[in-house]
Amino acid sequence: MKKYLTIPAITMFLCILACGNSEKVTADFNESSVTLITHDSFAVSEGIFDIFTSETGISVEQLSLGDTGQLISTSILTKDDPIGDVIFGIDNTFLGRALNANIFTPYTSPIESRIAEELDYEKSDYLTPIDYGHVCLNYWKDSFNDTFPPPKSIDDLLDPSYSNLLVVQNPETSSPGLAFLLATISHFGDNWVSFWQTLNQNGVSVTSDWESSYYGDFIAGGGENSIVVSYASSPIAELIYSDPPVEIPPTAIIEDSCFKQVEYAGILKNTKNKPEAEALIDFLLSQRFQEDIPLNMFMMPVLREASLPVAFSIYPTIPSDLNLISPNEIESNRNNWTEIWTETVLR
Repeated sequence: MKKYLTIPAITMFLCILACGNSEKVTADFNESSVTLITHDSFAVSEGIFDIFTSETGISVEQLSLGDTGQLISTSILTKDDPIGDVIFGIDNTFLGRALNANIFTPYTSPIESRIAEELDYEKSDYLTPIDYGHVCLNYWKDSFNDTFPPPKSIDDLLDPSYSNLLVVQNPETSSPGLAFLLATISHFGDNWVSFWQTLNQNGVSVTSDWESSYYGDFIAGGGENSIVVSYASSPIAELIYSDPPVEIPPTAIIEDSCFKQVEYAGILKNTKNKPEAEALIDFLLSQRFQEDIPLNMFMMPVLREASLPVAFSIYPTIPSDLNLISPNEIESNRNNWTEIWTETVLR
């Protein structure tokens, strides 16, 4: 998940200390260390891992390896002599590839039994869900009115009246771009190529990444496009960070366009620090860490007792069975789907 801005570290740290419960991940590891490998959108409050260190004696080294695809590719290439111990950030669009690569060692955290039942995630002995969110079409409310209403469904984008308004990301280079492509494949079935052909005729814009589309082409960043592929939490970010402040988000989502992303963490197979890695997985599921997720990564915690910030009360209720494609089906068809998309939209 792409973060928007960094919350002031001291504010978040004080909130964690003041609001967190008494749950602890305790052990005696005699000042050992563990390396956490993440994608480049990983963000936490300053000091959050100091809590883990004070409770366990384990220091945490963080290593960012780019996007999710790079994260997995590097881990596969170095699996015989891993450069870290725990990976965070493998989502369900890459889950099949990660599991098929046989790079993880099994571990089931005792805290996993407290994951919210409604999450409906892909269960595995090797990977643990840590957060989730939804990639959705967002639109700028003021671009529409009673005589020109916003699209209520992804199907509405086939209407020529919405031509030249949509900007998406390339699914070969962008995680949300891939998630939206998968949403269209699930929603339209065998007619998904026809949908993209019509979008192309209607002047869809394409960027290589989320930042270029949201803060470049989309109105929020000064661009001209009024519809963009972003996240269900994007209106919340707009509400929090709008300058001057606003009481109502200037953006909204098109719910039937959404695709759920669940992010997982796992322990690398040849780690030399397995007990420490297990303790870190437990900490990532602890209430302290789970409640740190929303305002840093704008994702939702998976722990059912984790409290949400007030701003997240407007997070939409999205049906759990909306636009689902299994990780194995994604892995089997991803290359073919993205090649067809490229031929349809870019050539």
